[in-house]
Amino acid sequence: MNITSSDLIYRKPDIKPVLLTLLTLAGFLMIYYQTVWSMVFIWYNTETYKHGFLILPFVVYMIWIKRKNLEGITQETNPTALIGLFILGFFWLVAELASIQIVTQYALVAMLPLIVAVMLGYRMMFAMAFPLAYLFFAVPFGEILIPPLINFTADFTIWALQLSGIPVYREGAFFSLPTGNWSVVEACSGLRYLIASVTLGTLYAYLTYHSLSRRLIFILLAVLVPILANGIRAYLIVMTGHLSDMTLAVGVDHLIYGWLFFGFVMFLLFWIGSFWREDIDKVQDDIQPQIKNNADGKNQASTSALITAACAVIVIGMIWPAYAVYLESERGEQEQIEFNLILPPEHNWQASEQSVSNWEPVYVGNPAKFYQDYVNEKHQKVSLYFTFYPNQREGDELISWGNFLVSEEDPVWRKIAESNVSAEINSRVLTMSQVQLKSYATQMLVWRWYMIGGSEETVTSRYMAKALLAKNRLLSGKDWGAEVIVAAPYRISPSEAKPVLEQFLADMLLEIENTVVKIDADQS
Repeated sequence: MNITSSDLIYRKPDIKPVLLTLLTLAGFLMIYYQTVWSMVFIWYNTETYKHGFLILPFVVYMIWIKRKNLEGITQETNPTALIGLFILGFFWLVAELASIQIVTQYALVAMLPLIVAVMLGYRMMFAMAFPLAYLFFAVPFGEILIPPLINFTADFTIWALQLSGIPVYREGAFFSLPTGNWSVVEACSGLRYLIASVTLGTLYAYLTYHSLSRRLIFILLAVLVPILANGIRAYLIVMTGHLSDMTLAVGVDHLIYGWLFFGFVMFLLFWIGSFWREDIDKVQDDIQPQIKNNADGKNQASTSALITAACAVIVIGMIWPAYAVYLESERGEQEQIEFNLILPPEHNWQASEQSVSNWEPVYVGNPAKFYQDYVNEKHQKVSLYFTFYPNQREGDELISWGNFLVSEEDPVWRKIAESNVSAEINSRVLTMSQVQLKSYATQMLVWRWYMIGGSEETVTSRYMAKALLAKNRLLSGKDWGAEVIVAAPYRISPSEAKPVLEQFLADMLLEIENTVVKIDADQS
């Protein structure tokens, strides 16, 4: 096909579709202002996610440098993208009902490219796919990675120390050297380094390379290098403290050393990556010719079509927040629950005034609690912790960042290990989360599980508990949640406490579940 000069149009692009699209995006974000604010709040208050303020400027810059390419793309409204917008809105609602903040944030960000598709067409959306996908870095994600990062850092550090000939005694993320004690906590997990590396590395890959393979390889390195570098950083800090007889790198200075080391590693990564940079394609001119698509040479949708598409986006966007408000209004006021677990006289367990330990789980909000220590005729001791949230709300819910067994800053107790176990209780298999806790004087074996309103199953997964909560709020309106914790002390091995906990549950499980049924009936 030959293109003559009469087929080329050099005209200033009409910015009206862009402005209407930006106004639609702004209106849509205003509808979901609470979700937007939840992200901004985390950016402002958490050092790990300060980069969130830079994501939008980065996206605008990436789109701006491609503006000449985008001018040649036919712009046409596409109502089929409204279907995806509707479905993502439903996912947002489910996450909102379950108070899964990060899922509501991801759902909102995922809706933004579809709004571009509705207003300007799929061609435009795919042409801006990389910058639009970069918006997902605005979501404060990464807390789920902290446990595996801590484990890797501890494993690597101990392996390197043993390779250096230094004896190490380990208990979970805590380990002891002849010169002192160390622990790998959240701040040492390397999450900050990883997030910073992936965010900057992805931007660098987009601006430096043009082939997909090179971009993906560099992004993969931006993921792997900081993880390995954090293990080396932790090892060097421990070695510095060990060789200096615990006078160096044992306070805030080890964080400073860490950032300096990370900065040096990232500089090397970007510097080495620059040797394989790909220059901008010389074929691209400063002014892009436009090929006529029709008789009058227009390549964008009409104003009326854009306004109609914008109204459809706003209407669909309002459906789910409005429904969430309606469901919230149906819940009524927060109820105060008081209850007591009464032991039948035929049981061997008696309430004890002497505490098994000074440990107690921490919960946010204002749940109803029943904490009691028990002892049997064999002088075996068990602690029961029963916590009930009658109406779960944001900040007052069973599954929350503020609910934990032991805080990292706890001066007495620490968590040694955690896993799932199953036990046969009264011809029934009960699956529980098992945790080993240790203080200077006591070791405890803890079994815990969740009970969610409207479901007869016991749950150990926090994610499953959230999913059941969302389902119940949608279908039955029951949104209560409870956690049952039983704990027994042991001297040497956790196996000493297992038969004690099994016997206690064989005697008491039915009574515990009947208590929940009674509370549920009283609320209905």
